[in-house]
Amino acid sequence: MSNVLFDLPGPKARVRHRALGVVGVLALLGVIAYVVYRFYDSGQFTGEKWEWLQYQKVQEDLLAAVGNTLKAFALGAVLAIVFGAVFAAGRLSEHAWVRAISSVVVEFFRAIPLLILMFLFYYGLPVAGVKMTPYAAVVLGLTLYNGSVLAEVFRAGVLALPKGQSEAAYALGMRKTQVMVQVLLPQALRSMLPTIISQLVVLLKDTALGFLITYEELLNYARYIGSQGSFARPIVPTTIVIGAIYIALCLLLTLLANYLQKRSQRSRKTPDATIGDEELVKANA
Repeated sequence: MSNVLFDLPGPKARVRHRALGVVGVLALLGVIAYVVYRFYDSGQFTGEKWEWLQYQKVQEDLLAAVGNTLKAFALGAVLAIVFGAVFAAGRLSEHAWVRAISSVVVEFFRAIPLLILMFLFYYGLPVAGVKMTPYAAVVLGLTLYNGSVLAEVFRAGVLALPKGQSEAAYALGMRKTQVMVQVLLPQALRSMLPTIISQLVVLLKDTALGFLITYEELLNYARYIGSQGSFARPIVPTTIVIGAIYIALCLLLTLLANYLQKRSQRSRKTPDATIGDEELVKANA
């Protein structure tokens, strides 16, 4: 058997691929073990390097840093989704001038690195007389960059639906807005959900760039603690702790996405790619 892009592997090829996979995993584990050993050998796991976690003030400040990270993520995620939905609709508009403006905005902010946006908002706008707090600069950068990416995700999800969906809705007299909101988007969201969550995970990790403009989030606090001579400058332990927190937050976000996806699949009564005339009539009513 063959695929469009490659021939499907036979029994011997599958055995070879499994063997290569095992070798790759063992090599990766070996590298991790070597790194852990080097940390241990250099004294990074001694009690002196980790005693900073015992102080109540440090624990409170660490929780505050987690809160600042989540605060920037929450507002940035909501605004990015709204931004993406608006400009995706603009790129799908029947009016050429709306499509042109939306395309320019999306491509412009998608092409600029997020860090440059944050620097521009925090250090550049005050030159023009517009002062921004680190939090506002971080959220605005996250919104524009990730919102532009989500706009393309939304647009691709809608365009991937069969044309018969919109044609059937138009035949029943529905307006373009009704077709988009009541017919196309509910179906497209099911297929777009994994990609949307993946981009939100990226957004969550991008909040770490805020430390470069003095936003008091997790990475900024890790840099502060790691430079303290009174704690024997525990840069490696603080990096491990902060990394573990980021991994936990991303896993929780992924679990939430999986829950929402399973819930939508249970409540779905018809396949994604089809919708009956009765449902269109109800949506139009």
